[in-house]
Amino acid sequence: MGDSPDNPDGLPWESGAEEADTPSVAELEDAGQEAMFGGAPSGEPEQKAELEPAPPTAPVTPPVTPDPAQPYRVLARKYRPQTFAELIGQEAMVRTLANAIARDRLAHAFLMTGVRGVGKTSTARLIAKALNCIGPDGQGGPTISPCGQCEPCRAIAEGRHIDVIEMDAASHTGVDDVREIIEAVRYAAVSARYKIYIIDEVHMLSRNAFNALLKTLEEPPAHVKFLFATTEVEKLPVTVLSRTQRFDLRRIPVELLEAHFAEICRKEGVEADAEALHIVANAAEGSVRDGLSILDQAIAHADLDTEGRVSAARVRDMLGLADKGAQRRLFGHILEGEGKALLEAVDEQYALGVEPLALMRAQMDVAHRITVAQVSGSEPEGASADEREQLAEWASRIPAGQLHRLWQLLLKGHEEVRLAPDPLVALRMALLRTLHAGQMPDPGKLAKKIEALAEAGPAPTSMPAGGGEAAPTATAQPDWQGLVDAIDASGLLQEASIMRLQVRVVELADGILRYGRDGKFTDDIAPVLREALHRHTGKRWTVEEVAGGAGAPSLVEVLEAERTAAAAAMRSHPLVKAAFDAFPDAELIEEGGAPPERREIPWSRKA
Repeated sequence: MGDSPDNPDGLPWESGAEEADTPSVAELEDAGQEAMFGGAPSGEPEQKAELEPAPPTAPVTPPVTPDPAQPYRVLARKYRPQTFAELIGQEAMVRTLANAIARDRLAHAFLMTGVRGVGKTSTARLIAKALNCIGPDGQGGPTISPCGQCEPCRAIAEGRHIDVIEMDAASHTGVDDVREIIEAVRYAAVSARYKIYIIDEVHMLSRNAFNALLKTLEEPPAHVKFLFATTEVEKLPVTVLSRTQRFDLRRIPVELLEAHFAEICRKEGVEADAEALHIVANAAEGSVRDGLSILDQAIAHADLDTEGRVSAARVRDMLGLADKGAQRRLFGHILEGEGKALLEAVDEQYALGVEPLALMRAQMDVAHRITVAQVSGSEPEGASADEREQLAEWASRIPAGQLHRLWQLLLKGHEEVRLAPDPLVALRMALLRTLHAGQMPDPGKLAKKIEALAEAGPAPTSMPAGGGEAAPTATAQPDWQGLVDAIDASGLLQEASIMRLQVRVVELADGILRYGRDGKFTDDIAPVLREALHRHTGKRWTVEEVAGGAGAPSLVEVLEAERTAAAAAMRSHPLVKAAFDAFPDAELIEEGGAPPERREIPWSRKA
C-alpha cells in the first residue's frame, strides 16, 4: 500500500501492486491518512473485494516481521483489543452489553471504572464501534461483534471518526469545555448512527463542569451517547453516578494474563519460559497494559546469544526480584531459627541486585500462599511442582497462629524497610526479629495451659521408694501467733487480749483448740474464744479447756521470757558487768532502738 492512499494517482489497485491480504486495523492506524470517505467508489469490484470480511478463523493481528518503513509500536498499543472477543477478563460486562443491544435497551450514558490498564478506554471505543457498525455490506445494525471492516469501524479504530469525539478531561476541566459539548449535542450525527462522546478521566472535571453537564447527561437527544472512563470513581458526584450505567472492570487474573502474554509472544515469534510469563503476570497486578509494558521490556532485555529467549532469570534480574528457590530457602531459615544462614542468604540476594523491599515482599507472599493453602485445603499456588510441594509441606505442619504472627511481623518489617534510611540494615533486623519472635509459643495456648494447671491444683506427692501406700499429706497447722494477730486486726481487741494473756495452747488444729490456763484465771473464756474464732474463720470451732494449766506458754509469757532473757544477756556482757562493778547503784535504762512492731498494752491480770 502506498504512503498516500488518498492520492488518486497512486492507488494500490491501479498501480498493479500485488497485495492479497486485507490491511489490518493496525496498518490502517499506522497510515492514518485516509479521508473518512476517501478511496474508490463503492461500486468498483476492487473496492468491494477490499471490504470483504476476513475469514473468521484468521485473527486480525499484525505480521510478525515488522515493516521497516513504519516506526515500532509498543505491545500495549499494537495489541489493543479491536473486538469484544479480544477483551479479556470482562465477560460479565460483555454479556450485559450483548443483551442490551439484542433487546434494544441501550442506556444513554455508560461509565467504565477500574484500575489502570484493564481496558476502560478500549471498552469505550468498542462500544462506539458496536453502536455505529454498519457491517461489510453497509446494511448492519448495532451488534456486539462489530465487523472491523466498514468505514465507521475503521474510522473509530483510527481515531478519526467525526461523530466519535474523544476528550481528555484532565486537560479540559472547565465549564467552557462542557459548554461546547452541550452546544454540539443539539446537532445530529454527520454520518454515524450515534454521536458518541468519550470522556476519559472524567473525575478530573471541575465541580461547575459537572453541574453544567447534569441536565444534558440526564436527558440527551436520542442520537447522543456518553461514555465515561475513570480510575477514581469515588471522586464523581452522586448526581453523575445516578445518571449513568456503571461497569466495574475487574483486575485480570494471573492465569488469564499468562495465557494472553503467551499468545502475544507466539504472534511476535518470541520464545518465553512459562515461569518468566508467570513473573510478568504477577508484576502486572491485574493490569494488561502494565504487563505488556513489562513484557516489552523483558523481550528487549533478553540475551541475543540465546536467540532472544525470555528467561525467568533475566526477568527477575530486570525487576530486581529474588528467584523462587531463594525465597523458599530464606523462609525456611526463618522457620528453623537459623540466624547466621538467614543473614548469609540476605547478603547473597542483595549482591545479586535484589532490592531489600522486594525481598521482604517475597517473604510476605510466601506466608500468604501458605496460609491460603492451609485454610482452603487446596494445592498452593506455585510455578513449579517443587515449589507447590514445599509450600504444601509447610501448610501441613505450621500452626495457623504462627503463620499469622509471621505475617504481622513481616508486614511491620515491610513498613520499616520502606521508610528506613538504610533498607538493607532494616531488612536484616526485621527478619531477625521475625525469626526469634516466630519461635515463641502461642499466647492463647500458653494462657489455657496455665489455667488448666491452676484448676488441677498441686501435683500429688510421689510414692515412697519402698513401695506401699504413700503417707497422707499433713494438713498445715494454724499459726497461733498469726491467728491472734489477725483477730486483733479485725477489730476484736478484747478477745485478742484474752488470747495473748491467758491461753496456753495444748492442741491447735483446723477447727479444734484445746488450751490450759494459769490457776489464777477462774472465769470461763471458752464461749468468747469460740465466737471470736468463728467470726474470723467462718467455721465452727471445738474449744476445750484442759485442767491443770497444761500447754505451751501464753503469748504474753513468751514475750516476758524473751525480755527477761534479753536483759540477762545484756547484764552478762563484760562491759555491762564492769560498769555495775564500778557503780553498784547504777540502773540499766534502755534508750533508742527500733520501735516496737505493735503498740504496748498494759496487760491486766484480771482481764
